[in-house]
Amino acid sequence: MDGSAAWMIFAAAVTILAVAITSFFSAGGTGEKTKPVPPGSFGLPVVGQTLSYLRALRSNTGDDWLRRWVAAYGPVSRLSFFGCPTAILIGAAGNKFVFASDAVSPKNTASMSLMVGQRTIRDVVGDEHRRVRAMMMPFLRPEACKRYVAAMDAEVRLHLDAEWRGRAAVAVMPSMKDLTFDVMCTVIFGLRRDDAVRRELSTKFQQLVRGLMVVPVNLPFTLFGKCLAASRRGRRTVAGVIQDRRTKLERGQSSPADDVVTHMIAEGLPDEEIIDNVIFLMIAAHDTTAALITFLIRHLDANRDSYDKVVHEQEEIARCKAPGEALSWDDLGRMRYTWAAALETLRLVPPVPSILKKTTNDVEFGGYHIPKGWQVIQPMSMTHLDPAIFPEPGKFVPARFENPSAIPPFCFIPFGGGASVCPGNDFARVETLVTMHYIVTRFKWKLGASCDGSYARFPLPYPSQGLLIDIEPIRQQTND
Repeated sequence: MDGSAAWMIFAAAVTILAVAITSFFSAGGTGEKTKPVPPGSFGLPVVGQTLSYLRALRSNTGDDWLRRWVAAYGPVSRLSFFGCPTAILIGAAGNKFVFASDAVSPKNTASMSLMVGQRTIRDVVGDEHRRVRAMMMPFLRPEACKRYVAAMDAEVRLHLDAEWRGRAAVAVMPSMKDLTFDVMCTVIFGLRRDDAVRRELSTKFQQLVRGLMVVPVNLPFTLFGKCLAASRRGRRTVAGVIQDRRTKLERGQSSPADDVVTHMIAEGLPDEEIIDNVIFLMIAAHDTTAALITFLIRHLDANRDSYDKVVHEQEEIARCKAPGEALSWDDLGRMRYTWAAALETLRLVPPVPSILKKTTNDVEFGGYHIPKGWQVIQPMSMTHLDPAIFPEPGKFVPARFENPSAIPPFCFIPFGGGASVCPGNDFARVETLVTMHYIVTRFKWKLGASCDGSYARFPLPYPSQGLLIDIEPIRQQTND
């Protein structure tokens, strides 16, 4: 049975739901309202604009799709996404509303909820959110990241020795996925490099991520069905890790300070919530950082002046290190231009295309009524590529971020904003800077002749051929 037949089965199964949703759409929500709902279209029942937008993401025309929609309906509009009425908000004011308003709360797509779980730090609110965040922050705040620099340094060197040294070409994205997974397992979860669980999780996790933004048709032959099966196997593997850590904790063989899993056990978080948050952390700390490093390398290849500045900055740091000496926290503080280039990369290619939330009450925004229970989508690129905020927005200009505080509030939001700012942004910064230091001081690179530099999104940005680059070792290595 092909994909079209599967979709017909799915559509038939939700006929009753379609009727209910259509009625809801026609009513524009429940309760009194003094202003109209935003302009737009809900499209066909259940399907709405979901498939159209996902196709645009696959072909890397998502920004064009959004521009056409905004041109037709304005900065506040409505559509249907994954079977739900949805308000789409464009601009800094919309970003502030999404991140700062008490009337909206986080929401995942149905596929992500089924794949990852429904009790992650992103899902819970109020006291529960603060409790889970408090469990994670000892392992993600800057003080903790200072302790991780040496461990990350070792992981990066080992990876480059094994996967880059002696080769003429490298596919960057797969390589960085492996590296960031190894860093995460070592630093956050305390899994040794030779641990069989680590290899098993890597396999299951790669499959799981592919199903985060697909139509949730749970049949064995669909992509979602295969990814959901991988998620279940991965959850069983994490459950085994939890049991092992609990046993060691009870025997006094470990401490809550050892790793985030043991800490959550000691704090009494239920096993299902630990599993949900472990998988969520894997996604947040793995694919997003791998995409950032990959696309930073892509942009530096295309902008050789910026590349030369990054190389100069990193070589200055390397010259101050003894042979074999690991980078320090102070060294990272000197990598200002490299981090500015990374932030500019995030502006141009945000790992996540948009923030998805839902209204918890009837609200008004931009002169329109948004009923309780609607989804709210805030596409990052529409702000990041606004020429009124970032002149010549399509150009790669790291100097924009040499003074990040000069960026107006809620105009640059790859790490979120307000109380929901990503708790792992310092972790991502350390991982990115350590990795870039050793890449630019050990290798010269250029885009492979057969690689056109294009990329698609599904759901995260993925470059053509994984970004195939030709590499040449730098013979004179000060810090090796």
